[in-house]
Amino acid sequence: MPLAKPFSRNPTVVSLDAPQGPEYWEQLHAIGQAAGLHSLGVAPADAMLRARQQIQDRIDHDLVNDMKFTFLRPERSTTPTQHLDGAQSIIVGVRSYAIADHPDAVTSSPLARVARYAWLDHYGHLKDSLSVVAERLRQDGHRAVVFADDNAMVDRESAWLAGIGWFGKNANILLPGHGSFFVIGCVITTAVLPVATPADDGCGACSRCIPACPTGAIVKEGVIDANKCLAWLLQKPGIFDREYRVALHDRIYGCDDCQTVCPPTRRTTLSESTEQLQSVVEVLSWLSMDDEELNVSCQRWYVHKRDMTWIRRNLLIVLGNIADPNNPDVVDAIRTYVSHSRSELRAHAVWAASRLGLGDLINHEDSDPMVRDELLHLPTLREGL
Repeated sequence: MPLAKPFSRNPTVVSLDAPQGPEYWEQLHAIGQAAGLHSLGVAPADAMLRARQQIQDRIDHDLVNDMKFTFLRPERSTTPTQHLDGAQSIIVGVRSYAIADHPDAVTSSPLARVARYAWLDHYGHLKDSLSVVAERLRQDGHRAVVFADDNAMVDRESAWLAGIGWFGKNANILLPGHGSFFVIGCVITTAVLPVATPADDGCGACSRCIPACPTGAIVKEGVIDANKCLAWLLQKPGIFDREYRVALHDRIYGCDDCQTVCPPTRRTTLSESTEQLQSVVEVLSWLSMDDEELNVSCQRWYVHKRDMTWIRRNLLIVLGNIADPNNPDVVDAIRTYVSHSRSELRAHAVWAASRLGLGDLINHEDSDPMVRDELLHLPTLREGL
């Protein structure tokens, strides 16, 4: 989804009689909950040196795979005072996305799955809730800035420091009794508030998330190798790593597998939503859209430079994994993309065609290096066809 921008700094000088302390925190906590936050806590606005070292370790061990986000400027993303002069506290808030899916519509098109956190604009709702807390702080004479779904601040470390949850072995924050289906954001403020104690580990001997990862991306407890993580590979531009295409199966955005096997998360009660959900997308319909239509359809998603090539690339892989080669609409889609002007798309269409047994659609004379490489490594016919 698109990277959100933090609210601009409020340069107003902090009032000397602005409220502080435990009683004020109780008021802010109640305001946050009334605004829709499931849980809130306070972390110190100190430099997060532990998180900074972990980021550097991931970089040093080649586990980042060109991800930017908080890896781009580690000192900035782990130093709250770089975002707000005089910062004293970080109010961390989380909002649940544990909602039940609506039944899928009957369609002849293959359906690609969307990760649960992206079914709705959960981060938009989260920012709205945090903004209510920030506005109260400003009204009371404090400065405050909001961050949610932003690459400027490490959110999970803040949540752990704020006592909201512990780091699971899948590197997600788990809330006691509720699991990990939460989006995380924060308000950095000049208010002095009582900081929490970091949460104790709650995983114990459980390690179900590790073997559940389809690509083995959890290389050790709490450490994800982005070279293997499907959620990142779906966002990374360029040729999708051939080794993990089959494991992608029908995913189009994100991957929930390491969360859905987690006992605390599995025990979470799913709520109903009246909003329109985007839990699946119709592959053939999306492949037929122009750039403008497709961009609108996935506007909440992070797409590198908003280039719809990477969405189409992923959809072609899904076609190869799940489509019926006897469906004439599937054949037409493959035929269109094996002659597409973008060589990246021709390359993935070649792969999908071979998986579906539609080799007669492939142009074996294509001279583009990316396509030639696919032609030299054609996959076998998909099992069951």
